[in-house]
Amino acid sequence: MVGNTRKKTDLNPNNSVDCVIFGFDFEQIKVLLIDRGQNLGNSKNLRALPGNLIYEEEDLDEAAYRVLEELTGIKDIYLEQVGAFGNPNRVNKESDREWLKSIRDEPNARVITAAYYSLVKIDDFVPRAHSFAKKAEWIPLSEIEELAFDHFEILQVAKEKLKQKIKIQPIGFNLLPEKFTLSQLHKLYECIFEKPLDKRNFRRKIQKLNILTNLKEKQRGVPHKPSQLYKFNEENYQLLTQNGYDNFGF
Repeated sequence: MVGNTRKKTDLNPNNSVDCVIFGFDFEQIKVLLIDRGQNLGNSKNLRALPGNLIYEEEDLDEAAYRVLEELTGIKDIYLEQVGAFGNPNRVNKESDREWLKSIRDEPNARVITAAYYSLVKIDDFVPRAHSFAKKAEWIPLSEIEELAFDHFEILQVAKEKLKQKIKIQPIGFNLLPEKFTLSQLHKLYECIFEKPLDKRNFRRKIQKLNILTNLKEKQRGVPHKPSQLYKFNEENYQLLTQNGYDNFGF
């Protein structure tokens, strides 16, 4: 349908949303990807970020939440916009063009996408694939070398945004459970910055910030010496920001 005959409940063929969802399993950063499930000649080309066209009556935020839930079953998370991607050659792989022909009424339409990202606790969400997603699974960030369309580029932009934002806000706590060890927190920051961080300096700074609460309890059921457990102190963090502090990088 074109022109004035288009209905509000129709999908807009020229605008989409894509979602970069980061998680952390205490060892590495992972990204939630969907598998398109068709034999496209290259298994790597099956994987994509959760994304789809928006409806005519939706704003971008509404579309991002809807699409993420429709494809992966994940909902009720915070999403932040990364940016817009509109290269005319976004769809230059033959496998992508063939796949679009199987699901889109206007597969040759130029699509501009708004990308979003979020940080979630992996254990809080069990992805369940729906719609055209045949699988929804957590893939280690370090193993992702190619994705459908320009999704690899979108992923890189979201990753850089994460690196920059964690320097001014301690958003990494969104990836951790309520209780965690200093070693787990240290490992998280190393994974985000993709480089080793001196353990002593890291602990000295994080404790000086006074944004952790010592829970006076230790790990249980671990095959090594139990470590002290902490939790994020939101009240102390707010006091810091009210005083203009904005250097949480390492």
